[in-house]
Amino acid sequence: MPLKANAQRLKPKTDVYSLPNSQQHLTPNNDPLRFVRHYPAHIIEQVNQLMQQQKLAQQLLQRYPLIHDIRSDKALYDYTMQFKQTYLRQSAPLTKVVFDDKINLSHHALGLHRYVNRRQGHKLKATNEIRISSRLRRIPEPLLRMVVVHELAHLKEKEHNKAFYQLCCLMETNYHQLEFDMRLLLICEALETSPYP
Repeated sequence: MPLKANAQRLKPKTDVYSLPNSQQHLTPNNDPLRFVRHYPAHIIEQVNQLMQQQKLAQQLLQRYPLIHDIRSDKALYDYTMQFKQTYLRQSAPLTKVVFDDKINLSHHALGLHRYVNRRQGHKLKATNEIRISSRLRRIPEPLLRMVVVHELAHLKEKEHNKAFYQLCCLMETNYHQLEFDMRLLLICEALETSPYP
């Protein structure tokens, strides 16, 4: 019985379930600024000001006035293969590149790179697929290029590490600016004020 008495004595006076947990300190999913939270504070403040003044979409439209004309999966595949042939000729083959209606922009996903193993009889067949959100059918070409480059880089680098971003910058020298601008577009999407409806 002494163990039970000690356990009661060590019981905290505060109900631990009423304390805030780490999940409650995370950025809420409905906060449009979640897409730029890892940037320096002064950048976040500039974005917030543009957002409050409802000028974010206008700034994107000034920088990127035209949308691309890649509408079909075949056109997207051909577009992607141009980058692969130029920069990643020695990487694993790419079997499929498609626009996917199931990818939701609100969950930080613009595209997905999948490595799929399929068994066909006694053979194991591995395929690489890139799936890009269908919402990206109507955006400026430089932003689509950034997403394609990002997903292609995953053919060689699975993690978002230094080597991954070096590869992205090799394929697109303006990669970091384009990624930032894509994040601004995601904020506009979250606010339902996209300049590219």
